[in-house]
Amino acid sequence: MAVKVGYDSDSRLIISGIECDCGSEHSSPDQDIYVGTGLIKNLPAYIKKRGLGTHCVLVADKNTYEVAGREVEKTLRDAGFDVILCKLMREKDVDPDETSVGEVLLSIQPETEFLVAVGSGSITDTCRVNAARTKMPFVSVGTAPSMDGYTSVVAPLLLRGLKIHRNGPCPEIILCDIDVLRTAPMELVAAGVGDVLGKYIAKADWLIGSIINDEVYCPVCGEIVTDAVNKLVDNVSEIKTRSEKGIKILIEGLLLAGVTIMIVGHTRAVASVEHNVAHYWDMKVLEQGRRAPSHGASVGIGTLMVWPLFERFAKEDLSKLDLNKIKANRITREERIDWMHRTYGIEGGDTIMSENEGDFLTWEEQKRRIRRAQERFEDIKAVINDLPPYEKIVAAMKELGAPMEAKDLGVSDEIRNMSMHCAKDYRTRYTLFKTLDECGLLDEYLKDYPIEK
Repeated sequence: MAVKVGYDSDSRLIISGIECDCGSEHSSPDQDIYVGTGLIKNLPAYIKKRGLGTHCVLVADKNTYEVAGREVEKTLRDAGFDVILCKLMREKDVDPDETSVGEVLLSIQPETEFLVAVGSGSITDTCRVNAARTKMPFVSVGTAPSMDGYTSVVAPLLLRGLKIHRNGPCPEIILCDIDVLRTAPMELVAAGVGDVLGKYIAKADWLIGSIINDEVYCPVCGEIVTDAVNKLVDNVSEIKTRSEKGIKILIEGLLLAGVTIMIVGHTRAVASVEHNVAHYWDMKVLEQGRRAPSHGASVGIGTLMVWPLFERFAKEDLSKLDLNKIKANRITREERIDWMHRTYGIEGGDTIMSENEGDFLTWEEQKRRIRRAQERFEDIKAVINDLPPYEKIVAAMKELGAPMEAKDLGVSDEIRNMSMHCAKDYRTRYTLFKTLDECGLLDEYLKDYPIEK
């Protein structure tokens, strides 16, 4: 049964055909996701339908409050809800850090029954982690089609400047009013497109992981993501004008990417090496005391950076690999620890290594992976050749006026180059970059990104 996406009379997203026999455990999302115009007025009815209660904390920042928060607050109050407003006031944009999380937590009262997040990534993730800690449901009212985190069950956060991830619930209700989303600055729209385009690489890496490590690949989730991103690429002009059609296609792509997380319980379909690059930029820019660059914009540029390596690998001749030379050049455990400390810092490196012990490969395991890559190279090549032309992705980003290079986001050449060399190290999740590293090819492929050894 093919996956079908549609809406009911209340503008609620309906997805059918998610059943498959891939072998992984599937969950049918039961969240209420609403996409359409003029929906904020319906929010009280949506909340009552879910039985969330009448006492809430509404979280917004100075920008999102003006865009939608004020209307949401008035609509809820007029409908008889008790609303505590937690407006996160900063001179600049709000980060999902310990300060923001703490402000929301201190706004919660004994009678509070649920949270309402009015914003995009930072506000949503700040509420998500508080919902997890207090075991309360929360509602998300989107204000920008800038990222795929509305439907996520993972919150990217900042702790003492270090990028961390914590599990948390998906909102019980996600409301995406197109009238609101269309007012988002073009840079946020372009960031959303960049985030969606990265799904091409995520899917390719997932398939390569299934070839090399027999990882379970879910064709349903792959189909959902592929259809969404293809639809986006075919409608870039509509997105550029921020038409109702264009913004609906963009937010659908972002939401559906998140739905795959709920279906299979992980982010494999939506994030891979391109996200590793973006996360590294976040960490290093924050270490410099500067605000992290836009997540979606970083993912978009990271996608442009890694894509050519995929295309190059499809033309590789793995029969020429010298296993004796590869074995001789293997780094020791101590050398890898030193590398992780150098690239991610002591605290960051130790955290990543403790969560990814599987990256300390034995030679036998590395050799097995090399042999599998050699034996199944035609399958890997087919995955890569199934990607759309690189030029089409570049053209889409240029048409939107999206940033095209790391320096456009204030990321130095040093950080950019290092991010490509250590993108393989951020998590155990298999990627083409691990293939290149384990086959002794990575340094050659990254000659255009020189680093000090």
